[in-house]
Amino acid sequence: MTDLPIVEFAFPGPLRDRLIAAVLTGEKTSTASLLVQYVDEELPRVGDRGAVVDSAGSTVGIIETTGVEIVALSDVSLQHALDEGEGYVDVAHWCAGHERFWQSAEVREELGDPHFSVNDDTQVVLERFTLV
Repeated sequence: MTDLPIVEFAFPGPLRDRLIAAVLTGEKTSTASLLVQYVDEELPRVGDRGAVVDSAGSTVGIIETTGVEIVALSDVSLQHALDEGEGYVDVAHWCAGHERFWQSAEVREELGDPHFSVNDDTQVVLERFTLV
């Protein structure tokens, strides 16, 4: 048990399990979220640490934020896409995967907007981290 803030990648289930495995092997060193998801919470800051939890809610590792950038979806770099460690081969592939996730029923429910959609101008928070 830790008193660090909880870090959740995706929703519990197979996607989270894959993302956690990539974090723990060091393949995944970046992540992206929607700026609109931070309405009621602070943006990550360099030096922040968090407890990564698996689908069962158990802490499986600690990460430290090493970089934060807010950009339009169309400005995500190839390096960021590659560093997400999810097998993306280019930014278009990364965007397609993230658009599917961000426009999913689960995200729309979390945001309280059943019609939420993203476009090239959607602001995203790009976070780099290291496993500590």
